[in-house]
Amino acid sequence: MKVLLVNGSPHAKGCTYTALTEIAKTLEEEGIEWEIFDVGMEPISGCLGCGRCVELKKCVIEDTVNEFTKKAREADGFIFGTPVHYAAASGALTSFMDRAFYSGGKDTYYLKPAACIASARRAGTTAAFEQINKYFTISQMPVISSRYWNMVHGTKPEEVMEDKEGMQCMRILARNMAWFLKIKEAGEKAGVPLPKTEKIEKTSFIR
Repeated sequence: MKVLLVNGSPHAKGCTYTALTEIAKTLEEEGIEWEIFDVGMEPISGCLGCGRCVELKKCVIEDTVNEFTKKAREADGFIFGTPVHYAAASGALTSFMDRAFYSGGKDTYYLKPAACIASARRAGTTAAFEQINKYFTISQMPVISSRYWNMVHGTKPEEVMEDKEGMQCMRILARNMAWFLKIKEAGEKAGVPLPKTEKIEKTSFIR
């Protein structure tokens, strides 16, 4: 079992990364593989709304998004980390997730557990946390929680490490993710069927 940890910060070894490494360490203790995927510092285009990904099975823009979706198809769970910019997730991460979730297709994420974490100096974390969770709920992904909202505080990695409650939340989140993955695997081995599916109904509010 493997969890992809997405670093949505342009700083490869910054505060968001510091929180993700605490998660990674705990996942490893629980016997779960992990990989940190950096969104990086290169500009990431937003979705063009062209719809070509339906035909191509990938985004028409060749960049890190397609690299991620290849890995995502093989992953068992996800944790997306973001710094807080203007009380919201980073623009790079939202552009990345818009395209990764749309072009990746339903089967890439369906019923795979996910969580997000937010890193800030002071405030805006709960708004960013709520924003990112919406990607999971629309994709029928179980959302994994900790004992509090998944956030850390600090202006540099050393300060994040001093946020004892925040770092504890990262460890609890990792253990909850590991537990869910093990339960899911046990259910699959026991022959528990997937939920019954229905044809998607779309209702327009224009009368």
